[in-house]
Amino acid sequence: MIKLLIVDDQQLMRDGLASILQLKQGLEVIGVASDGLEAFEKVKELLPDIVLMDIRMPGTNGVDGTKLIYNTFPNVKILMLTTFKDSELIFDALKEGASGYLLKDMPTDGIVQAINTVHAGGVVLPQDVTKQMMEEINYGKSPAHHHIDERSSLVKALTEREVEVLKLLGLGLNNKEIAEKLFITEGTVKNHVSNLISKLEVRDRTQAAIYAVRYRVTNFDT
Repeated sequence: MIKLLIVDDQQLMRDGLASILQLKQGLEVIGVASDGLEAFEKVKELLPDIVLMDIRMPGTNGVDGTKLIYNTFPNVKILMLTTFKDSELIFDALKEGASGYLLKDMPTDGIVQAINTVHAGGVVLPQDVTKQMMEEINYGKSPAHHHIDERSSLVKALTEREVEVLKLLGLGLNNKEIAEKLFITEGTVKNHVSNLISKLEVRDRTQAAIYAVRYRVTNFDT
């Protein structure tokens, strides 16, 4: 069973989602919370596998709640619940350790699939939404030259295979899915992921996936 904690300041939202997910095979909702600080306390008490965290909440918001949880319990996965309007906050949450995000109006089956993806070691970055968010973030902005140079030099240090793995990380694929795409073993994928994390000087595979999206290594048009 995948143990879930649901965090939202709106009681109707968190209780409704809890009731729906509790009915799904393989999932168990073990608690709810109303803000990021309460979520942190509940994680200490209940040790869930995955936290579904609203991003905008009074008190301690989802970004700060994610930081609190990830810094103390890095093995607890966090999925953000958000809307199209939260582009900057979403990327802030991903930087703080979230393993992906979901739109609040996503169908239940999509939420369940995302939970299973994260539990299996993947990252959830909905392609159409992520592409739109990046366009909004970059609209009217010219990237600083040092960002371009940094991206170019770091990516040039990667092997051709590592770049292929990085592109697929940006699509949210887990090691097994990447292995199937590239016709290599999961062990080989794991080694490539470890190498590119080191070369890109990022914290983990989620940060590598964000890197792939932010610097357009992953192309959502293909």
